[in-house]
Amino acid sequence: MIEEKIKELGYQLPEAPKPVAAYISALKVDKLVFTSGMVPFVKGELKYKGKLGKDIMIDEGKKASEVCALNCLAAIKGVINNLDDIEQVVKLTVFVNSTESFTNQPQVANGASELMEKIFGEKGKHVRSAIGVNELPLDAAVEIEMIVKIK
Repeated sequence: MIEEKIKELGYQLPEAPKPVAAYISALKVDKLVFTSGMVPFVKGELKYKGKLGKDIMIDEGKKASEVCALNCLAAIKGVINNLDDIEQVVKLTVFVNSTESFTNQPQVANGASELMEKIFGEKGKHVRSAIGVNELPLDAAVEIEMIVKIK
């Protein structure tokens, strides 16, 4: 049902992104699944590059965070096989590649947060950190880590 909901919203759940270094994409520990940081890869290509406040504007940053969140869900599916087993989206940590003067990280992070609520309803409401950083791997605009609780 969750994957159907994603399609109804006009999105596509991607294949789980392959790690670009020495780590795994997601790890289940008891009833929690933790993802590694996911950048906005679409079909193996980094779609959103550069700094918010210079190269990329807020609307594009929000789209980048949606892509990252979908990549997180794909990584989670790779561990639990069925996204319907998610009981609660617990936390998002959103890293935003920002200029020194850019202070709208929460607006960028809202792309992912609002998407989780659209997909999961009440179960999509989560705690969150939105952090401005000087650089991200591969010059990605956004990187997101997610924690979910499973049934």
